Amino acid sequence: MGILNIFRRKKADDETSRRAGLLRTGRITEGSIFDIITDEAGAITQVFYNYEINSVEYESSQTLDDGQKQHSLDYFPGARVTVRFNPRQPGNSVVV
Repeated sequence: MGILNIFRRKKADDETSRRAGLLRTGRITEGSIFDIITDEAGAITQVFYNYEINSVEYESSQTLDDGQKQHSLDYFPGARVTVRFNPRQPGNSVVV
């Protein structure tokens, strides 16, 4: 092990830190669910959503976390959802 490896920061899980940052400081807008993926039991596991910022429409997808899976009925196609996004990179977003 080199001497520089001692001082190198350990990266946290990129997706977890990205999501936490957006939930903490992201701007809020409204979006809608347009498609879902379900598991064998019929529970919603992933959502596809769109939202509009400054007359530009964005589409994205997200795997639901454990808390969201408990309220999966809130994520049916056509549902209005709250989206948090990075104002410097509006395509970087999460469903709340």
